[in-house]
Amino acid sequence: MYRTAASRAKALKGSLSRGLAPARYASSNAVATSSSSTGFFGWLTGGSSSSLASLDMPLQGVSLPPPLADHVEPSKLKITTLPNGLKIASEMSPNPAASIGLYVDCGSIYEAPYFHGATHLLERMAFKSTTNRSHLRLVREIEAIGGNTSASASREQMSYTIDALKTYVPGMVEVLIDSVRNPAFLDWEVNEELRKMKVEIAELAKNPMGLLTEAVHSAGYSGALANPLYAHESALDRLNGELLEEFMTENFTAARMVLAASGVEHEELLQVVEPLTSDLPNVPRQGEPISQYTGGDFRQHTGGEATHFALAFEVPGWNNEKEAVIATVLQMLMGGGGSFSAGGPGKGMHSWLYLRILNEYQQVQSCTAFTSIFNNTGLFGIYGCSSPEFAAKAIELAAKELKDVAGGKVNQKHLDRAKAATKSAVLMNLESRMIAAEDIGRQILTYGERKPVEQFLKTVDGLTLKDITDFTSKIISKPLTMGSFGEVLSVPSYDTVSSKFC
Repeated sequence: MYRTAASRAKALKGSLSRGLAPARYASSNAVATSSSSTGFFGWLTGGSSSSLASLDMPLQGVSLPPPLADHVEPSKLKITTLPNGLKIASEMSPNPAASIGLYVDCGSIYEAPYFHGATHLLERMAFKSTTNRSHLRLVREIEAIGGNTSASASREQMSYTIDALKTYVPGMVEVLIDSVRNPAFLDWEVNEELRKMKVEIAELAKNPMGLLTEAVHSAGYSGALANPLYAHESALDRLNGELLEEFMTENFTAARMVLAASGVEHEELLQVVEPLTSDLPNVPRQGEPISQYTGGDFRQHTGGEATHFALAFEVPGWNNEKEAVIATVLQMLMGGGGSFSAGGPGKGMHSWLYLRILNEYQQVQSCTAFTSIFNNTGLFGIYGCSSPEFAAKAIELAAKELKDVAGGKVNQKHLDRAKAATKSAVLMNLESRMIAAEDIGRQILTYGERKPVEQFLKTVDGLTLKDITDFTSKIISKPLTMGSFGEVLSVPSYDTVSSKFC
């Protein structure tokens, strides 16, 4: 194939040379200085070519735009609190599109036993029929403006977002608020989503890392944070539209909401949002339900050819900013991934767990650090997967790596790489207007303000090796939370694993 292509190119080159011999061998200087030679441009235009102007000579009738400034000041965030307590926050961006989100201080931690599974179902019922629009009309309106919508539920917060061109901001806001404030909860739509939830719950068993991440929360905490993020199958028969309405009336109040936008003028946003939200109930914001970290053990034997495990410890939450940042950097430092990791921030060939476990022991299929940080507490841990006969050794290796970090075996090169990867990941994500809007909304729910990214980067830059070792020593001195799934018969007892951190 390559030989045929080469011969055709050679033949074409020869024919061009015979037909355009003077132009083919003329130098650029000769073309530039000769006004009567008939070069390639003359043949192309049917006339003789004139001398070519210098590339830095200004063209007649063409005016150049002013050059861009060497430094463009970032847009300042503006926040307005309505009389009923709802906060509206926005910042401008040069992007032609806008992202708008409504963030609610309401997650599974607010589910009383009667409401278990409500936030999971609410997430799936987002942008369905409202009292003003059918689901078909809602979809058509969003498609007409080229919009994208999404909804997510976590343990502490819920988010509803819409993304489209700036010219459609009034319509975007109206659709967003109508979807959140006026859901119809039609019986057939609720029942359809309940059927999908049942399938989703069954599929969770095929995602061992996700299952164990859920399990260590339920095993490690007593109180609100032990509530599952996914509804139990036993709760599906109880969930219905009336229960969702009751849950929303109790929790979706103005003081617990933030409407955040990226790429929207603040005054324009206020004019649209205020009339649509001013009648939300003005109810004082209630305190977060109490959770207590206790540690614990979860095991689910399903057999198979692999053993999945997780070792986790409590870390401070976002309200202790420095230690939460240390946990984030420590996750990047330890990194890890699967046996075929392709690299990337916090994982791949250069991270601690990859070099010391994945690269050394072929029996380990996956080993990666994870964090799950909330307002007042959080978890840091290591997830791993190995062959059953190697499970005890894999758990021992994971425990040893945590102890080695606490023992000061991390050097400055490891820390510098982790700090650079952390900053890179944060700054890269904030280039997305959707993530920028989410960052605004979630920070205001947590702190009441949005802290500048420079403050976060400064905290990262200020971390030392002593900070890492002291922090790791502190967390592994707390009770262990352990989870295992698959072939768990060879997994050591909780007390045996816990003693490795003493």
